[in-house]
Amino acid sequence: MRVAGTAAAGEIARRFSALLLRGVAIYAGPGNNGGDAWVVAAALAASGVRVRVTAVGETRTPDAIAERAAAESVIASSDHPPADDALVVDGLLGTGATGTPHGAVAAAIARIADARRRGAIVVSLDVPSGVDATMGTATGAVHADLTLTFGTLKRGLAIARDHAGAIAILDIGLGRHAAAAEHAPALVDALFVREHVPGVAADANKGDRRRLAVVAGGDGMAGAALLAARGALASGIGLVRLFVATRNVSVVQTAAPEALAQAWPTDDAAAGKDIDAWAHAILLGPGLGTGADARSLAERVLRCSRLPVVIDADGLNAFAGRAGDLAALLAGRPAVITPHPGEFGRLVDAAIPDVLARRFDAGLALAAQLGASVLLKGVPTIISAPDQRRLVSATGTPVLATGGSGDLLAGIVATLLAQTGDSATSAACGAWVHGRAAELAGAGRVRGITLDDVVRALPAAWHRAPDEDRYPVLASLPSVGPTG
Repeated sequence: MRVAGTAAAGEIARRFSALLLRGVAIYAGPGNNGGDAWVVAAALAASGVRVRVTAVGETRTPDAIAERAAAESVIASSDHPPADDALVVDGLLGTGATGTPHGAVAAAIARIADARRRGAIVVSLDVPSGVDATMGTATGAVHADLTLTFGTLKRGLAIARDHAGAIAILDIGLGRHAAAAEHAPALVDALFVREHVPGVAADANKGDRRRLAVVAGGDGMAGAALLAARGALASGIGLVRLFVATRNVSVVQTAAPEALAQAWPTDDAAAGKDIDAWAHAILLGPGLGTGADARSLAERVLRCSRLPVVIDADGLNAFAGRAGDLAALLAGRPAVITPHPGEFGRLVDAAIPDVLARRFDAGLALAAQLGASVLLKGVPTIISAPDQRRLVSATGTPVLATGGSGDLLAGIVATLLAQTGDSATSAACGAWVHGRAAELAGAGRVRGITLDDVVRALPAAWHRAPDEDRYPVLASLPSVGPTG
């Protein structure tokens, strides 16, 4: 508690030094989260900040009682903090709280909301009060501008991003992204990406950077194939060959002159010669279509090659309700599937609400069945590996909530799979970079930002670490709440 509170106080002082000149209002709840708040109060008061603490409920835990006693000797306590405080610290409820806040806590949350409407900045400790740290439910919860969470990213924070605001994960001596008792996810961060994405040698040629076959682009959907190619090319692939519906060949060749283009293979011999013998990996599915011809094509491509493969969009829809058939075709190769919750549900015959309720765990059984890594897209994105590892990418903004975003992601992941042969790390790194590019492209905005902007931001996403990753901050996530 002392380490967590001291780290939070230091981060608050670093980020909001000007606001602290006007004083800080701190709300301390009855449990350990309140204890953290008392430590923050004492640390800020010791540095000369005018601190007012509102204690909500009788302090209960031994550690919190001790920290309150230590803090009250140097600060004032108040039932109603002054209305002019520019900074409010929320330490009402922590990771053990569940359900909708009520009583005195709910009243305190309402006062915090009033202060925020008047322009105060709200900082929550560990989780915004009222956010379920495991499920992410947030009825009646605090809306924070910044959440300072301790040790690791909590599941609920990764879901309730509107309430969390910006997130900074602070080291409290547990190591990097410790596996907490509430089964906290393993967070993919900039360091993970740097460690798992291979470099490109100075004397590399396009073969060294690998060749990718993209089987996509049915009638009326050439754009999906083009976006996948753009994602791959912006991620360092050496050469792309687009296999599209016959009438789309000239379209994609004109729109993407750096890529090769030809019609879908019409028999096993053509699939073997043009795809299996040429490529290092396959991307199957973007804009493929959902008819019988698309299903036959998907099965042919998988049957005639044992290359590493990423299956996206209609490539997955071709196997709706037939996960066993897909498993047989994927056997013996590195593979990634990239469903959104609807595609995942169709594949395993589950309703979307059920998939979302189990988003952190839903992919494990399917990954084991397919022998493939499952990248379940959403907020956050969950990667489940065949060996039952789970990785979480929490980068991204609503900029990505638009048609074609998944095609771009598929091209990024397929490039990494072609270059590494590792399905789980390719999916994790691809998801992180895709989301990071959206953050850089939008810079806090959504309207007016397009996938073209995301593609242009990919070079910076690959090479620029987040500015806030510095001790004691283990990782940071920008605010993705309601914005213009």
